[in-house]
Amino acid sequence: MDDVREQRLAALRLANDVRRARAELKRQIADGVVSVAETLRHPSTVAARCSVLELLMSQRRWGRRKSAKFLAACAISESKSVGDLTERQRELLVEQLQ
Repeated sequence: MDDVREQRLAALRLANDVRRARAELKRQIADGVVSVAETLRHPSTVAARCSVLELLMSQRRWGRRKSAKFLAACAISESKSVGDLTERQRELLVEQLQ
């Protein structure tokens, strides 16, 4: 019984760490410390699991509508995660963001 409880606590700790890291990445993007283009070019393990839409919306003055429109123009699904992008899609997004 204690093993199950320890596993659950470990899973909760890991989930919290991931949420914290994702929130920090989005905060850095919002503050202009890190750009979305740079994040797409060299994604960390945290960024690779985020959706592209989520990263775009982290930028100042980029809401859901503007981000979705941008992705539609690039023919990329809103639900696509950074790690699932092809090299061609990644390059297209980086080029369009700069």
